[in-house]
Amino acid sequence: MAHQPTTNLTSLFGTVVWGDFGPLTLYRDHRGQITAYAKTYPEKPPSPDQLANRARFTAAATAWNALTPQKREQWALAARVASLCAHGYDLFVHWQLTGDAAAIATLARQTGASIP
Repeated sequence: MAHQPTTNLTSLFGTVVWGDFGPLTLYRDHRGQITAYAKTYPEKPPSPDQLANRARFTAAATAWNALTPQKREQWALAARVASLCAHGYDLFVHWQLTGDAAAIATLARQTGASIP
């Protein structure tokens, strides 16, 4: 179903506002109506497992940022040629988190991309 923005107070310069907006969180319900509720905050600090998982994603993002533009383009090329529903960054992060070298080697062979 196509998303048709409505013109109302939550439209700003032709774009529909959703997500966190000041002290509110806005979203569209299944009927397309905008629903607003007070923004909530965590009641307790993150668990050690959450912190470890965040650190893994941070390390993957840091590794991506350390790549040369040519290497980033090779990851993007692999994702595009393979018609994946992911970008090069997503593919790289998947590889960093899973360490699935066999899948990446197969993808590189099938797409002709020079990864990793």
